[in-house]
Amino acid sequence: MRKRLRRINAMDRRLVRRTARLRPTPADHVLRSLSMSANHSRLWMAIAAVLFVAGGRAQRRGAVRGLAAVGLASGLANGVGKPLFPRRRPPVEAVPLLRRVVKPPVSSSFPSGHAASAAAFATAVALEAPGTAAVIAPLAVAVAYSRVHIGVHWPSDVVAGAALGSGVALATRRWWAVRDDEPATLGPTKRTEPLPDGRGMLLVVNPSSGTDDGGELATLLHNRLPAARILELDGDIDLAAEIDTRVRRDDIAALGVLGGDGTVSTVAEAAVRHNLPLAVFAGGTLNHFARDIGVENPATTFAALDAGQLMLVDTARVRLDDDEERTFVNTASLGGYPDFVRLRERWERRVGKWPAAGFAMLCVLFRAEPLHCTLDGKRSALWMLFLGNGAYHPTDQIPMSRPQLHDGTLDVRYLRADLRFSRARLIFATFTGTLNRSDTYVHRRVGQLGVQVDDAPVSLATDGEVNHTAKRLEFASQPAALAVFREPLPDDAE
Repeated sequence: MRKRLRRINAMDRRLVRRTARLRPTPADHVLRSLSMSANHSRLWMAIAAVLFVAGGRAQRRGAVRGLAAVGLASGLANGVGKPLFPRRRPPVEAVPLLRRVVKPPVSSSFPSGHAASAAAFATAVALEAPGTAAVIAPLAVAVAYSRVHIGVHWPSDVVAGAALGSGVALATRRWWAVRDDEPATLGPTKRTEPLPDGRGMLLVVNPSSGTDDGGELATLLHNRLPAARILELDGDIDLAAEIDTRVRRDDIAALGVLGGDGTVSTVAEAAVRHNLPLAVFAGGTLNHFARDIGVENPATTFAALDAGQLMLVDTARVRLDDDEERTFVNTASLGGYPDFVRLRERWERRVGKWPAAGFAMLCVLFRAEPLHCTLDGKRSALWMLFLGNGAYHPTDQIPMSRPQLHDGTLDVRYLRADLRFSRARLIFATFTGTLNRSDTYVHRRVGQLGVQVDDAPVSLATDGEVNHTAKRLEFASQPAALAVFREPLPDDAE
């Protein structure tokens, strides 16, 4: 080991001497300024702010993951690595006067905290937005090299710091899964009469949906589908009843919807009830269903309308106490989960889904009361119950994405409240990425699930809307129940 360290030290000295012999250029000033701008991670915080304000969904997730990785890497490098591995920095005279900093750092040279933060940020952004990371990576390399160029680190310090930072960023996947933005694979294809101008379509438009450009999209639909019958929502309308009336009265061949997940779910329920195909246009804040079936871009739905191309997808239903039924296309939940969903979706666009979910879970667990119920004949006490239409991934973390919508299953997950210290154990497991090894977390996939609540009726949330209370609930998957307008992709089922 000592022999190897001597070799590393000798190589460090040779590389520093070689760097010192480089002729003065304007790059000397640029590298020194760049190195100073990265003090206390100010450079990465500024870039993260730009990505968060001006970037898309992937860039915002990258910014949040990047800052989390920087915080962890910087803490390990400066709080653990430097005290454990003290090392003298290069002598002040090792580089020309023009490159030197006014106040050289006096802490241990090993490892480089600047290199750790730079590599952590670039690697974390690459996990979410590879194209953006390709622009940031040269800057991160320049920051790391600048520490050698201005004479405050040995080259091996920088290499070790960069390795630490990249490793920390990659490790964040263990407790914060990388979201797959690819659409889910859908079921078999069908053909119908093309509807290029929307003739025969009842188009439901929710003007209060969450997108900033909702008005522009509504105008686009009016222009692109001039023959469609428009049903614009207001606060007093019973949407389900109004759709039923218009379908019975008019010659309706298809339904369309512009709105968020709640509106989409209600119109999808009507489409299943009347056996009509559905054209989905993403007009909400999060648009989970539109994203999963691959129609966030309205051009995708327009192309399928022009071709009369349909894809079959699963839905799920829940039957309540009075035999009322409710169809959902994304998720249903009981216990503390409705509150969890509200809090998560309130913060999700600002900080990303996993941090929002983590903070929401903390808030809910601290104030939730156990839900005593019977699941398929087995008595249980739960903090919250989640049911997904189709299999969600990852299986051992907070659900992030849905890779397929044609497997005929419900994704059931619940958090047990009948174990000792269950709150603390759940919080620890969530933030350490060990949820799959915790006895407090149960995950299974089923075709149907019966729930009988012991005490007073509880709130049921479906597709983000809390709109029912019940004591007895029967959930079931409805395979290939809904036909949506979308052209097939190579991975879709035959």
